[in-house]
Amino acid sequence: MTDLRDMLIRGSEKVIAHYRLLLSGAKTERERELYLSRIEREQRMMDQIQDGLPGRFAA
Repeated sequence: MTDLRDMLIRGSEKVIAHYRLLLSGAKTERERELYLSRIEREQRMMDQIQDGLPGRFAA
């Protein structure tokens, strides 16, 4: 289970890094808001994973 959790966390970290890269090149306020909301959503998911997998993922 730890391997799955670590893999999910690494995946979330990569997604966040990707959105930060996109955010740095955003040309409009709408783009910035979109990328920020996606970063926040991914961060919330990563926090949930770090606190313990939700029941739907638990074995």
